[in-house]
Amino acid sequence: MAGKVFFSVSMSLDGFIAPESVPVADFFAPEKQDDPQVQHWMAQWMELQQWIFPQRFFRENLKLGEGGEEGRDNDIVRETFERTGASVMGKRMFDLGEQAWPEEAPFHTPVFVVTHEKRDPWERPGGTTFHFVNDGIETALDQAREAAGDRDVRIAGGGATILEYVNAGLIDEFSIALSPVLFGSGIRLFEGVDAGRVALEPVRAEPTQRVTHLAYAVRER
Repeated sequence: MAGKVFFSVSMSLDGFIAPESVPVADFFAPEKQDDPQVQHWMAQWMELQQWIFPQRFFRENLKLGEGGEEGRDNDIVRETFERTGASVMGKRMFDLGEQAWPEEAPFHTPVFVVTHEKRDPWERPGGTTFHFVNDGIETALDQAREAAGDRDVRIAGGGATILEYVNAGLIDEFSIALSPVLFGSGIRLFEGVDAGRVALEPVRAEPTQRVTHLAYAVRER
């Protein structure tokens, strides 16, 4: 039986899942490391994601060292990882990750990158292989479903790719870790959503000391 298609993101209280966009090359160019825009982006991103960095499962998965917090936040990070049989992401997210992820990328499953770039599969240690799909989000999802088997497919991001899948009616459910920070501007999760076709059914609202975990099933309106 085929699994579900979902996404899972951290979001600021005012609705942003990432700071204002910065050219990918700027994050890795030595001459840009002191650029205020780059530093501001990194500071906001770290603040948004601060709940996940201390979690034991996250630290172990990225090989950041032993130890870490255990509790409901850690359980949710682990459950999200364990349900995922394959992931889909956009080209910008891949470009950032290609340079930022460790050699053993943190997915440990097939990942399908929606892109116009033609490229052979890129296999990494630890079970992650990136496949580059040139003919749209539905083809990428079909390939991810096949690879995932009876596990779920995660639409990993970024925001534009998630929105494409939502508007195409291809998301079954999603979860948000609502972080107690304010951005003021940035990339909104639902900017441009086709609200006329999307209805949401609350599944879970679970506060912890660090964030509030929200989960929704998606129905066609």
